[in-house]
This record gives sequence, structure tokens and C-alpha cells, in this order.
Amino acid sequence: MKKITYSCCEIDNQPLKVKMMHIPEKEPKVTLVGAGPGSKDLITVKGLTVLQQADVILYDALVSKELLMGIDATVPKIYVGKRCSEHSFTQDDINMLLVEKAFEYGHAVRLKGGDPFVFGRASEEIEYVESFGIPVTVVPGITSAISVPASQGIPVTKRGISSSFWVMTATKHDGSFSEDLKYASQSSATMVILMGVRKLWEITNEVSKYRGSLMPIALIQNGTLDSESCTIATLGTMENHISSIDIRKPGIIIIGNVVAEHPSFFEEEVLRVLHSNI
Repeated sequence: MKKITYSCCEIDNQPLKVKMMHIPEKEPKVTLVGAGPGSKDLITVKGLTVLQQADVILYDALVSKELLMGIDATVPKIYVGKRCSEHSFTQDDINMLLVEKAFEYGHAVRLKGGDPFVFGRASEEIEYVESFGIPVTVVPGITSAISVPASQGIPVTKRGISSSFWVMTATKHDGSFSEDLKYASQSSATMVILMGVRKLWEITNEVSKYRGSLMPIALIQNGTLDSESCTIATLGTMENHISSIDIRKPGIIIIGNVVAEHPSFFEEEVLRVLHSNI
């Protein structure tokens, strides 16, 4: 049983017992674990081991439910996901909850999609938790920025085609395009854009200014899951697919000549040529 200490004082000459603190059976600690791109078997061995040692788990929206089902049912699992405008908790709420649950249960695992340090706000959580004297460790995860394109046979680099790649979000906090989108568009690097499905039309228009309408583009949604889908096009023809894309599903946009490595790209090009000759 957890011990509880009390302090007695008086209000209006009446004794009052006030609960001061919980002393957990285990020392509080926090581990940030990268769950990988989506599929339950793409978490690292170390990540799975830490999950199995958790006293409480706080998990994100993109974490595999099948992965969580494999963890002891007696371990509390708290959803703290943020998807588009549907936020169950603010980041400040999550920070405080991590501290609270670490003191309450002992080992709190913060399970994050992909890798904790790739647009995962891990640094903010670490800084906050450590300010309470709670030790924090990080278990890296397989980032979706590389693994999801790979699952469709699209390399982010290839000799003679692309020697580098940029990973970026579509927009900044205020909703405007990041300057990185412009700079990357002006380079020959592969562009990997996360959290950009809702801005797909605007992104294709912006990148077309620098790369032209024939540049290959791919949109992969629900990457590495059984429901994974992949749309292959060029910047000029992507508009033909936008109406059929479910913008509620998470997705990754890849722009660059490496997308032509996908078998469907040439099928798309043949259809485009045939359609233009009709």
C-alpha cells in the first residue's frame, strides 16, 4: 500500500486533517519511448522491454493499440493524444500529468509515435519533469520520416538522384509555411513533410514554383499499418487525387525524384500521357 502523510491544523478552532503527499512504493522516474511508425512490431527491442517494466503508460494518438494490448492489463494506460484540433490534453497538461503519475505509480513511460525527438516535443517534457528532480531517460524510436517511405519502396536518398533529404512540418505554429519549405524546394534534396495532409494542395502549389509540375510526389497514409495507402503523382497531377484523400488520416508527403522508384509512378505517368492525348 502507498503511504500517505497528513498534517493537522486548525481553522476557526476546528481541527483539520490535510493530505500533504503520496509516498510511492517505487522511486519516481520517467522514460520517453519511441513507438515507431505505427505497426506494433516496429518498436525497438529496448522500447518493448521498457514498456513491459512500466507502472503507468501515457500514450499518443499514433501509438498502435495492438502494442498496448500486449502489455499487462493491470498497468494503467492513459491516452494523451493530440490529433489536429482534437486535443485531449494540452502540452502543459501532459507535462504535469507525467510528474503526477510518476509520483503516484513510480515508473511512468511516455510512449510517443515515431521517435520522441522528431517533432515530438520531448525536450519540453524532459525539462519539465527534471525540474521536479525526477530522472528521465530516452529510448529512441524508428522515425516515420524514413521508415514509412521505405515501406513503399521509396528511398529518401539514392546515388545519382538525391544525396540528402529534408524532414519538416508543413506549417509553423501560427499556420504559415515554414521557410524550410521554400529552401528545400530550391534544393535537389528529397523533401519529407510531416503533418501536412490538410495543406496538401497549398504545398504542391508552393513547391511547384521551384521544382516544376513534373516533379514526383507521394502521399502515404496510415504508414506501416494494414490500412496503409499510397498516392503517387506529380506536382501537376496531384490535384486529380485530392478529392479522394481522407484528410483526417495521418500522412507523410515525399517530394523528389526518388519517388519515381515506386512502381506505380510509371503507371501514373503512362495514364497522364494517354489522358493528355485524348
